[in-house]
Amino acid sequence: MTRKLPLLLVFLVVVQILAQVPPTGPEGSWLGTVDVGGTKLRVALTVSKNADGSYSGSADSLDQGTSLPIDVITVNGDSVHIEFKTVGAVFDGKLNTGRSELSGQLSQRGTVFPLTFKRAPTASSSAIGQTSAQGPEGSWQGTLEAGDKKLRLALKLSKNPDGTYLGSLDSLDQGSTIPVDVVTVKGDSVRLDLTSIGAVFEGKLSVDRLEITGQFTQGDTLPLTFKRAPAAAPIATPAASPVATPAASPQTPVRPQRPIDVPIDVTIPTAPVVFKGGGKTHLVYELHITNFSRSPLVFTRLEVLAPGNQTPLASYAGDELGARIVRPGVATTTTDEKLKVGPGLRVITYLWLTTDVPTAAPKSIEHRLSFKVGDYPDELSVTSAQATVTNAPLLISAPLRGSEWLAGNGPANASAHRRALIPVGGGVHIAQRFAIDFLQLNPDGRSFSGDQKDNKSYRCYGAEALAVADGVVVATKDGIPENIPGATSRAVPITLETVGGNHIILDLGNGRFAFYAHLQPGSLRVKNGDKVRRGQVLGLVGNSGNSTEPHLHFHISDANSPLGSEGLPYAFRSFEVQGKGWGWKPTSPNSPTEKRENQMPVELEVIRFPN
Repeated sequence: MTRKLPLLLVFLVVVQILAQVPPTGPEGSWLGTVDVGGTKLRVALTVSKNADGSYSGSADSLDQGTSLPIDVITVNGDSVHIEFKTVGAVFDGKLNTGRSELSGQLSQRGTVFPLTFKRAPTASSSAIGQTSAQGPEGSWQGTLEAGDKKLRLALKLSKNPDGTYLGSLDSLDQGSTIPVDVVTVKGDSVRLDLTSIGAVFEGKLSVDRLEITGQFTQGDTLPLTFKRAPAAAPIATPAASPVATPAASPQTPVRPQRPIDVPIDVTIPTAPVVFKGGGKTHLVYELHITNFSRSPLVFTRLEVLAPGNQTPLASYAGDELGARIVRPGVATTTTDEKLKVGPGLRVITYLWLTTDVPTAAPKSIEHRLSFKVGDYPDELSVTSAQATVTNAPLLISAPLRGSEWLAGNGPANASAHRRALIPVGGGVHIAQRFAIDFLQLNPDGRSFSGDQKDNKSYRCYGAEALAVADGVVVATKDGIPENIPGATSRAVPITLETVGGNHIILDLGNGRFAFYAHLQPGSLRVKNGDKVRRGQVLGLVGNSGNSTEPHLHFHISDANSPLGSEGLPYAFRSFEVQGKGWGWKPTSPNSPTEKRENQMPVELEVIRFPN
C-alpha cells in the first residue's frame, strides 16, 4: 500500500535574508525530494535566523500544493531538528562541511523517509531582488486594501523546466493559505487564478521586473501591486511583527491582526420545523458549522434571532451551548472539547426552542454566532444562516390502539432518535428526528411479565399496527427472524436492509412517508402497491431488526427510505396523557389523564389512544 505523505510543507511566508557571506548554519532556501512509496514529492524549505539567534521557517510540497508551518527549528552545531507538531512529524538532519547539503530523515508516527535538501540557487549571486529574472519567478509582497482593512500578501512563483509556473499565496494577517490554481504568463502579463475563493489577479511586470501592478477581482475589483521581496528584509509573520509594525520594539507585545471576518461556513441542511407536544410549541433544526481557516476556533455564543429584532429568541453559551453540540467522528466529553473547532473541522449544533403553545412561532430566523479566532484576543461575531420556518405538521390518526403506551426515545433534543445523524447515499440525514419507539407498560411499570427473554412475555407483542392515513404501500420487508430480547442480541447482522427488521412504508402523499419497523415475520397484511385506508391493520408488533425488545418504531420522513431521508413532524388527532417515564404505574384504574389534540407525545410520556 502506498503511504501518503501528511499535509506538510507550507507556502513560503518567510523570505530568507540573503547574506553577503556564506551562511554558517541552515539559514537559506533548500530543495529536496522525498520518495513516498514510489511517489516522488519535491519539497522547498526556507529557514531564517532571527535577531536573537533562534530560527524560524516554512516549507512547501510543490507537487501537492499543500503546506504546514514549522513549529520548532533547533540547531546544534551541524545537527538540525525541525518539528511539524500539528501532524506529529519530525525532520532530523546534518549539514555538510560546505553547508550546501542537509541530509537526514523525515519521520511521522513510526514511518521514516530519507530526505536530503540541497541549497537552492537563490542563495547565490542570482538573489531575489536583482533584475536577472526574466519573468515573475521569485518571492513577492503586496498589500490589498479592502475598505478600512489592509491585508498583507506573500506570493511565491516558481518556473518549471517546461516553462510553466507554479504558485502559492499567503494572507499573512488572516493566517490562511490560498492555493494558486493556474499561473498564466504572456510576455509582461501575469494572471493568477484562485478558484477556491473565486478570485483572479491580473497584472503587468515592470521593465525592471521589480513590480507586478494590476487588479484583484473577487466580486469587487481592487488595485494590487506586488513588489519583489527585498533580500535584506524578511516578511514577518503575524506573530513576529517588528517589520510589519515598525513602532513596536522586540520587548513590546504586538496585538495580532484582526481577522477580516469569522472564517466559518454555516448551513441549515433541513428547514426549521414547528410542532406541538407536551402542551408546548417546539422549533427544531440543526446548524452545521465548518471552520474554513488554518486557525483553531472556540465557539463562545449562539443567539437565535427573528430578522429585524436584536432581542434573541434564545441564547446559549458555555455548558448550555456544549450540551447542544456534537463533533462528527470525534468522541468529546467536556464542554471545552466540544466548543473547540479545529482547522477544517465541523460541529453540529442541535437546536430545539420551546415556548408555550399560544405563542406564535416566528416565520423566519437568523443566527448570531460568536467565536475566538486563533490568537486574536477579542470575541468576533457574524450574523448568518437565515431560514424560513415550516409550520404545517401532518395530522394523522393513531398507529396503535389501547393505553399505557410509552413514547420511548420520543421527541426531545437529546433523545437517541433526535441525534441519529447517519450518512447514507453520500449525505447525512436524520430520518428519525421525530421517531417514537412505542412499547406498552404493565400495571407494575414493566413492559413484560414472566420470562424476560421470551418475546411473548411483552405486553405489546402482537399488537396491531394501523395505517395512520390513507396511502399507498411503497416498500415492505418480511422474513427477518426475531431477536431474543436483550441489549446486544440480534438474529441477523444489522445493515441498511435489515435495520428496520420486517417493515412497511406508506406513501401518504405530498412527500410524506410513514415508516413502521420491527414487525413480526409473516405478519404483514399488505404488499407493495396496495392502497390502504386510515385505521387498516398493516401487521403485528414484533422484535425484528435493530431492536432490543418488542415495540413499534414509527416515524414520518420526506422520502421512501428508512434512514436516507429527513424526519418530519406530525400530530395525532387525539390522545390522552396518563403519566410519564419508565416504571410509571397508574395510581388507580381511573387515574386522571390530560387530553391532547393535534399534538405529538414527547419523550417518555405514557399515553392512551382512542379505540
